[in-house]
Amino acid sequence: MQGLVTFVKTLGPARIAAMGAVTAALIGFFAFVILRVTAPQMVPLFTDLTLEDSAAIIKDLERQSIVYELKNEGAIILVPKEKVGRLRMKLAEGGLPKGGGIGYEIFDKSDSLGTTSFVQNINHLRALEGELARTIRSIDRVQGARVHLVIPERPLFSRDKLEPSASIALKVRGQLESQQVRAIRHLVASAVNGLKPERVSVVDETGRLLADGAANDPYGTGASGDERKLAYERHLRDQVESIISSVVGPGRARVQLTAEFDFNRVTQTQDRFDPEGRVLRSSQTREEQSSTTEQQGQVSVSTELPNAQQGQQAASPRDQSKKTEEINNYEITRITETKVIEGGRVNRVSVAVLVDGIYGRNDKGELVYQERSKDELDRIAMLVRSAIGFDQRRGDQVEVVNLRFAETQSINLPEPTGLMGMLQFTKEDVMRAIELGVMLLLGLVVLIFVIRPLVRRIITPESIAALTGAPMPTPALAGVPAGIPDGIPQSEEEAKAVSSQTSKMIEFAQVQGSVHAQSIQKVGELAERNPQETVQILRQWLHETN
Repeated sequence: MQGLVTFVKTLGPARIAAMGAVTAALIGFFAFVILRVTAPQMVPLFTDLTLEDSAAIIKDLERQSIVYELKNEGAIILVPKEKVGRLRMKLAEGGLPKGGGIGYEIFDKSDSLGTTSFVQNINHLRALEGELARTIRSIDRVQGARVHLVIPERPLFSRDKLEPSASIALKVRGQLESQQVRAIRHLVASAVNGLKPERVSVVDETGRLLADGAANDPYGTGASGDERKLAYERHLRDQVESIISSVVGPGRARVQLTAEFDFNRVTQTQDRFDPEGRVLRSSQTREEQSSTTEQQGQVSVSTELPNAQQGQQAASPRDQSKKTEEINNYEITRITETKVIEGGRVNRVSVAVLVDGIYGRNDKGELVYQERSKDELDRIAMLVRSAIGFDQRRGDQVEVVNLRFAETQSINLPEPTGLMGMLQFTKEDVMRAIELGVMLLLGLVVLIFVIRPLVRRIITPESIAALTGAPMPTPALAGVPAGIPDGIPQSEEEAKAVSSQTSKMIEFAQVQGSVHAQSIQKVGELAERNPQETVQILRQWLHETN
């Protein structure tokens, strides 16, 4: 310890401060390297976030004490790679991210007392558009949506009423089906009073028109005739391939289906009369009866007077008549039938099915091809007819042919096994390895070109003093020129100065050695003269040491 304390004292405050600075720099550098190497790999949690969603997600991450980083002004949030899946599920459970947009919460913090009716109407329109956009984004394959509503106001004293309209811009993953587009149109039309589905236009992020809102599609199908035809053919083809593949095996059948459509809209009105189906509508019966009489004798004035019957003779009936008239009105059965046949009728379906044969092995183990029997092909054709709704009256055709498929030469790349299989690195692993290599190389550069010269500059003077056997330089011997780095002479004058100083140090050491030798000699003479006192002194020193 005394030697260490002496060594520290001989260094001087300047060298101690330099060594402390070098030590602190080394500790700081290697601490930075260790923290950088051991830091978790950060990957994006969400991208293209709005400020509202970003703030809500950051608040939830801070509540869970999870480290995160922000990029692109908060639009991208980075989290440790091993926590991405769990965080996405946790945030999805809480309804984050919402995808931006303003809904009915716009009325939560508004002061309705000083708000005009115009501002209230605008806020109501914004809230309705935001709520519809959120609902549309909940549909599968829809990543983003913007809704624009046009709800005209009816002018006062006007009989004409303008119809509302809407336009929707979608950002989709993949491609939407016609049923999904139609569902979106009906969803928006049902949420807005007076809006019809055919007045809703839908486009995607590429500018492709998914539904025309020019009211030329009265049934809101959202698809043209060709698209409906292709969708119908694809649907039937998938059904036929599914049922045939379950019989002959996957990939052993090819199906081509063509459907002829009639997109004309026909309105028919027909009147039919059934003479056998008579119905009595009204009946009228009229009956008349009359009679005449003839008197005998002469006709005079006396016979016409009252009370002149005593002289008369009895009259006899001359003529009688009876008439009956009956009128019956019948209604003939009449049927009036009006038919509206919409466009999109299937006029004809043609199906061509190509199936592969049966493969087996013979006695020699060779692969042998065998054609399928006619009975099996007939059963397959029967299944196809049932799947497409075969109708012979409209001219449907089904052809099932058995042919051998062409053999394709498949290139089987050998999969690495063993050590090579374990060395299959991903792009992220390679980037991580490059980062670690750069940090290691930077550490070596700092250690060799920065730390090593500083240490040599501090240690070299003590090494020279140790080799020469001289004590550490004192203020009286500090005459070495300041321009000499590490005590190494650079010119003749400097070399002479160094040699003179060295000779002085050697002479000083010789004088000091002779003094030490004389002192030791005197101590030995005293010990020879007084051996008992010398023993007592040594014993006393030993006791003091213990």
